[in-house]
Amino acid sequence: MSVLVVGSIALDTIKTPLEEHADLLGGSASYASIAASFFGGVNLVGVVGDDFPEAHIELFRTHGVDTEGLQITPGKTFRWSGEYLWDLNTRETRSVELNVFEHFSPELPESYRDTPFVLLANIAPALQHHVLDQISNPKFIVADTMDLWIDIARDELVSLLGRVDMLILNDGEARQLTGETSLIRAGRKIREMGPSHVAIKKGEHGCLLFSTEGFFSCPAYPLEDIHDPTGAGDSFAGGLTGYLAAHADSITFDHLRRAVVYGSTLASYNVEKFSLERLKTVTLDEIASRYRIFRDMSHFDV
Repeated sequence: MSVLVVGSIALDTIKTPLEEHADLLGGSASYASIAASFFGGVNLVGVVGDDFPEAHIELFRTHGVDTEGLQITPGKTFRWSGEYLWDLNTRETRSVELNVFEHFSPELPESYRDTPFVLLANIAPALQHHVLDQISNPKFIVADTMDLWIDIARDELVSLLGRVDMLILNDGEARQLTGETSLIRAGRKIREMGPSHVAIKKGEHGCLLFSTEGFFSCPAYPLEDIHDPTGAGDSFAGGLTGYLAAHADSITFDHLRRAVVYGSTLASYNVEKFSLERLKTVTLDEIASRYRIFRDMSHFDV
């Protein structure tokens, strides 16, 4: 089954201790869509300016991402610039230019409104609500969020939790949302707010899955070379949702655990190059091979 992905599409400038690159394809919807596309069809909703390179649109299409929902508006595309420090875990935002994204209102084409799997990538909770108001009979809804929305739109975010099946957020955001220092208590508390499933990302330390059916702790795949962590969380969310959509007949706890591992596998490939350059070239065979290595080294049966 297809996945509907709604989120930001950007042109990024990224600096690490060793390299700097400008005008890279970025944005939560970009990473999530390409990651999900390895498992099936994707319907993309986002906005770009008339300066957005045609090559990026063609990348979406060659990966089976439907771009009917891509709004191309006169003006400049959303631009973000950030710099990573030596540990590549600490990031500082250098500049944000919302441009056409400032007035983005996601409007779903009629053909998208019955997409069974929905990934609400990192956009304002009000926009996530607006998307859900337009869809009919979704089978599974995943939402991502960030610290900014917990700060300035908490009530809308908490209201959203009653409308989604899974929330994805990082460890700091889980503590911020719940006021709990323990991630175990935080995960359970978020589940009590509405979603049946919660995935708490811990960066290089893996991910925790909380579900109505159990608990699962997944490590991160060990990498010697990390070039650009940007989009890792979005790739995780896209890979996870795409895997679930490909196994939509029955979403069991085993499927959820496998989805977490596949999401982590896609994220591990994403960080090996800047922007989406590694996801452009990775193959299904490579993904399957790394999944098996990931499974075996972690000694879990998924």
